Parts: sequence; C-alpha cells; structure tokens
Amino acid sequence: MVRTGIGIRTAQVRSERLVGQIHVYDGAGKGKSQAALGVVLRSIGLGIAAAEPTRVLLLRFLKGPGRNYDEDAAIEALQQGFPHLIDQVRTGRAEYFGPEEITKFDRLEAQRGWDVAKGAIASGLYSVVVMDELNPVLDLGLLPVEEVAKVLQNKPADLEIIVTGRAAPPRLLEVADLHSEMRPHFHQTAIDHGMEGIEIYTGAGKGKSTSALGKALQAIGRGISQDKSHRVLIMQWLKGGSGYTEDAAIAALQQSYPNLVDHQRCGRDAIVWRGQQQELDYVEAERGWEIARAAIASGLYKTIILDELNPTVDLELLPQEPIIQALLRKPRDTEVIITGRCKHPPAYFDLASIHSEMICHKHYAEKGIDLKRGVDF
Repeated sequence: MVRTGIGIRTAQVRSERLVGQIHVYDGAGKGKSQAALGVVLRSIGLGIAAAEPTRVLLLRFLKGPGRNYDEDAAIEALQQGFPHLIDQVRTGRAEYFGPEEITKFDRLEAQRGWDVAKGAIASGLYSVVVMDELNPVLDLGLLPVEEVAKVLQNKPADLEIIVTGRAAPPRLLEVADLHSEMRPHFHQTAIDHGMEGIEIYTGAGKGKSTSALGKALQAIGRGISQDKSHRVLIMQWLKGGSGYTEDAAIAALQQSYPNLVDHQRCGRDAIVWRGQQQELDYVEAERGWEIARAAIASGLYKTIILDELNPTVDLELLPQEPIIQALLRKPRDTEVIITGRCKHPPAYFDLASIHSEMICHKHYAEKGIDLKRGVDF
C-alpha cells in the first residue's frame, strides 16, 4: 500500500514504550512552556482515566511567587480533585532579567529549584518531571551545565523529562532524546492589517497539539480565576475514537466548571492518507468545521483550539476559503489556535499574528522507539 502526504496517528491500540525519554523544547518561537503544560494535562488525564501510577512534578524556574499565571487556577482545580497526581514548585523572580542583573538571590533560587529536581529524579515518585525555563537558567550560568546533563543522563529508565526555554546549551542537546525548536514566522498581511488573536503551530517537530493543550489549560485557568465568561472550545480533527489521555483531565475540569470548556472530536479512529480518503472523512471534517465556524462567529468563546485543522485542509477534506472568511470576521477578543503539520501551507497562515514552526532536530521515533501514552497522546 502506497502512503503519501499527511497522516495523523490516532490513539488506536498499539505498542507503547516503557522507557522514558528526555525532551528539550527551545527556540525563539512561542509554544515551549505551553508544550510542557500540555504534557502535564495529558499525564494527569492518564492518571485519572487509567488509575496508573503516574505523578507529575511541574518545576518552574524564573517564574517565582509574586505573579499570577493563567494556568495556576486550572492546575489547582486538578490538584484539589487529584492531589496524588501533580505537584508544582516555582522558583526565581517573577520578572525578566539579563546577565548583568543577576543577584545572589537568583543563584540561590536556581539552586533551590535544581535541588528539588534532583530529589524528584532520584526519588522514583514521579513518572514525569517538567523543568520549565531550565534552558535560560543554564544559559545565564546560574547552574552548572555539566552537572545537569549528567543527572539527566543517569535518570531512572522509566522517567520522562521535559525541559523548556530559549537557548538550550549544546551539552544538554547531546543527552536529549528529542529536540524540537520553536521557530517564529512573521506575516506581513497580519502586520499590515493589525490582525490579532490567531496563532498557528505547525512543522515536523513535536509540540504542536501539546502546545495547544497547554494553551487550553491556560485559558481554562483564566476563566476560573479572572473572567467567568472566558469559555474555551477544544475542537480536534482526524482524532476520532477514544484513548486520548487529555480527555479525562478535560472532563474533570468540565465537571467542576461546566460553563467554561467544551470539547469535541471528529474523524475516524484511523489514519487518513492522501489519495485514500473515505466519504466519512469528508463528512466528519465538515461536521467539525460547522461546529468551529459557529463557535468563532458566536463570540461566546474567548479561546478556540482547532487542533489538526492544518492537515485536514492539506488532505483537501475542507476548503480554505470558508476558514479564511471565518478568521477575518472573528470577534477581536476571540483567540483562535490552529495546529498540525502540512505539506502545502494554507493561505490563512498569512493571517496569523503568532506562527511557530516546530523544527525537528532529534526525535526518538526516528530510532523506532514507540510513543508513550500520557506524553505523546
């Protein structure tokens, strides 16, 4: 069977890896910390749905107390319901600083965070340890790169490590099993017309859907803590069926806050290959778009995730023009996040105020290593 073009892997029953990997997300584009939050959401969902011994540590460098982050309220809501599944620790200052502004406090806070990380890695209590913004901490010289690399390299075999932030040092990339660079693109059409609130995550690297899930977590948190009218729609194409670990965590948030989040899936529980589309693929794609179009026009949702819309268009399951028109007419205060790789970039990319291309520099899948439930899907 000849398979060409874009194919999105679904959560069908398949072999799954047991060995943990080291992920590094860096680059100047947006989506790094969001990808970390997306993994957190999936891992919590795995623990809820499967009652598996999964536990996540979300360790955040350079994001200390003194500032409220949108996702905090959503994470706290999940902690209240499932306190055994997630711990969160923040270290550092709550504002940006450069190399010339480093203080003793910054070094002490970086070391405190690293001590927590080392203890978590050695403890065997966690299945996933996320070290958000560790890369710039290393780049600023606040921690010894060689020590960090050796500790990560000698982690327990089943532990998953997620590291984010700009400017990952070469030594860390050497020990990483996955390296995805978020590369920004700027579109003159969006700049000239003052387009705002359209974000696109694409490319061959890992982090597209994961970043969108992180964005959803932030938006749900904003609705809980700041604006009760901040409703979120998560619409996912080419991902029919069940088995996606984020579903259980989203459902738990829906149960606590039913007016804040809606979640829809469309498509068959199978990979769709170019040239082998079935009638049901067109019907399901259109069904999903009708929901999305109505949501965008309604103004009822402040954040709308259109996950895997790009490959749906690339497979010619949906036409581009209705999408362009819907985005041009969207309410100004509605954010639309569009994800997915594509061989032929659709014209609506020109409307994006934020466009991150995930560049794949290294991926364990290239070595034949299976994906992992709760991390990759």
